[in-house]
Amino acid sequence: QVQLVESGGGLVQAGGSLRLSCAASGRTFSNYGMGWFRQAPGKEREFVAAIDKSGSRTYIRDSVKGRFTISRDNAKNTVYLQMNSLKPEDMGVYYCAAGLGWRKYDTWGQGTQVTVSS
Repeated sequence: QVQLVESGGGLVQAGGSLRLSCAASGRTFSNYGMGWFRQAPGKEREFVAAIDKSGSRTYIRDSVKGRFTISRDNAKNTVYLQMNSLKPEDMGVYYCAAGLGWRKYDTWGQGTQVTVSS
């Protein structure tokens, strides 16, 4: 099973940017489709973005389309989430996830907190 560690979260003003990273270890990273999810306090975890194992296909939720970009570097075993024009409603704990199918995940990281001040 692959292990995942997120980093890059923090406090940013509305309109600012953050880049989240998720480093994978333990298995062949390029075999896994990857995703980002987030969970705000009192809310359910929600899908944010997905990327296939080669990086050639991505899918972004509508509310962040045009502001967030998912990418991966298979040589570095890392997936990224570039977040621009952040809004207070983007706040939450962001998790990366891995799975052997498209948008089917069975392994999760511990999460990284993103706080956006208005």
